[in-house]
Formats: sequence, C-alpha cells, structure tokens
Amino acid sequence: MGELTDKIKGVSNEIAGKVKQAVGDATDRPDVQAEGAAQEGKGQGQNLKGSVKGALGDKI
Repeated sequence: MGELTDKIKGVSNEIAGKVKQAVGDATDRPDVQAEGAAQEGKGQGQNLKGSVKGALGDKI
C-alpha cells in the first residue's frame, strides 16, 4: 500500500473510533468506548505508517 492509502485508512479509523467513543459515552457503554479508543489508536498508527512511507518514498 502507498502513503496515501495508509493515510486514508488511518483517517477513516480515527473518525470511526471517535464516533464509537461518542456512542459509548451517550449509551453508558464502556466496552464500546474502549473499542472506539482502540480503533482511533489503530488509525493514528496507520497515519504514522503513511507518513514514514512518504518520507522514505514508499520503499517499506
């Protein structure tokens, strides 16, 4: 996957994670909040991976 693909997936996971956290807050569901936090973290990792690929020219 290329830099842009990783960044798009990262942003998508961050947004989905934030939505899940908000739903968990609204419904008083700590399990959904935790799932959202984990998904948001995954998205941040994907964004970082995309940035590294961009800096190294997609050679990783």
